[in-house]
Amino acid sequence: MDITQHRPNAGWIEVITGSMFSGKSEELIRRLRRAQIARRKVQIFKPAIDNRYGDGHITSHSEMRIASVNLSSSREVLDQVLAETEVVGIDEGQFFDAELPAVCSTLADQGKRVIVAGLDQDYLGKPFEPMPQLLAIAEYITKTLAICMVCGAPANHTQRLVASTERVLVGAMGTYEARCRHCFDPHLGQ
Repeated sequence: MDITQHRPNAGWIEVITGSMFSGKSEELIRRLRRAQIARRKVQIFKPAIDNRYGDGHITSHSEMRIASVNLSSSREVLDQVLAETEVVGIDEGQFFDAELPAVCSTLADQGKRVIVAGLDQDYLGKPFEPMPQLLAIAEYITKTLAICMVCGAPANHTQRLVASTERVLVGAMGTYEARCRHCFDPHLGQ
């Protein structure tokens, strides 16, 4: 999706959401690269907790990469965004605190295009805050689906494969896999 029919200096929020392995980060990177090609001033952030592929880059599971800045809180996004920035990209929105929707709204009110990618559900299939609040205020929402690793159907869930009751357990292949509604078992990883 490319948005081109907006008033000059009118900001908005775009959310890319879905399960793990559904292409959220790839879509975020694609949109940010297109903005850079169009010579827009772009700043990109990710939570410091997400160090799966190293610091200083958003990296998709398919190894697409784009430079980013690691932050510990939503408030730091506001502190880091420059006045001349036109597009703000944020990956792994579910790992930020509850202030993220207000921060994104503030940036959009300043005329910035804000693009956030993140999981909409946790490993139990429950809404993963602050993503539901972002979905409620976003002008544009893209829901991505993966392929179920059990049956091949469209997958909307992230199946935890290791034993842990921690809500936030950063991992990738071997820790999680995509599952459809039928094959998803929220009690498997407990």
